[in-house]
Amino acid sequence: MDSRELKLLADKLMDNIRKVIVGKEEVITQLLIGLICGGHVLLEDVPGTGKTLLAKTLSHSLNLTFNRIQFTPDLLPSDITGIHYYNQKQGEFVFRKGPVFSNILLADEINRATPRTQSSLLECMEEKQVTIDGETYQLESPFMVIATQNPVETLGTFPLPEAQLDRFLMKISMGYPTTSEGIDILKRFRFESPLSGLSPVADKSDFANIQDIFKNTFVSEEIYHYIVKIAESTRNHAELLLGVSPRGSQALLKTSQAYAAINGRDFVVPDDVKAMVKPVLAHRLITRHVGNEKGRPAAFRILDEIINRVPVPSEDRLNQSGGN
Repeated sequence: MDSRELKLLADKLMDNIRKVIVGKEEVITQLLIGLICGGHVLLEDVPGTGKTLLAKTLSHSLNLTFNRIQFTPDLLPSDITGIHYYNQKQGEFVFRKGPVFSNILLADEINRATPRTQSSLLECMEEKQVTIDGETYQLESPFMVIATQNPVETLGTFPLPEAQLDRFLMKISMGYPTTSEGIDILKRFRFESPLSGLSPVADKSDFANIQDIFKNTFVSEEIYHYIVKIAESTRNHAELLLGVSPRGSQALLKTSQAYAAINGRDFVVPDDVKAMVKPVLAHRLITRHVGNEKGRPAAFRILDEIINRVPVPSEDRLNQSGGN
């Protein structure tokens, strides 16, 4: 698959999702990039902003298997991964697959489950496999976890540890709709949800060789240097206790390549990197002072400062750079 075919696929999915979701072009794009990259996405925002609806709309647009888990404090790891049970007819133990055996898994309100249950997703997300009673089962490709959580109503919740947050390729916030978008939402959902009539526009075959975009999208030496300098700046920032790890740098490169490809280009430019910095890196940072600034996470302001401070490769230098 080349960048032109990938752009056609992304445009087709975007158009289908727009039949249900009003606005949120940037959020939809980021979610598609997560799917294309084979990564996982954490959707965080206040209740009622459409997090679950967006995840369901994506799954309805794809002819892929989809499962939803409502996370609660009494949810057990086996409720996610599956169990071995004794089948009396067969006279032996049989494995019953859990909902994680799907292409897209919606983990609704993931922070309401206990850390023990949350940790059952770590192997699934990182290794794309499940180990139960010493036996390993491979998950079918593509596999994507879309988790949702609310930043409010924190009583009785279990915040995700840094190790699990780092497993998410991106963390996305829906945000409130504008006035015109709010009116469109009221009109569109007045009688019934358009989700019920949505038809898939892509299937598993469309994702067979999708990872090739990371091999074919050209990355200059200057872009490599630009990404590393951004990561290093987070590690030396006075307001940060924890900066970006090499895994975060790799995620930024991968998403920048996907962003370039869905925009019809076979090379990465600095604007691709800038577009992915906040959704990819913000949740990997630990700030000295917890809280939001004027409704924005402090990590966003810090990343803005870093982006403004790190020298941007010029177009001439990008054209002169070699390597891939």
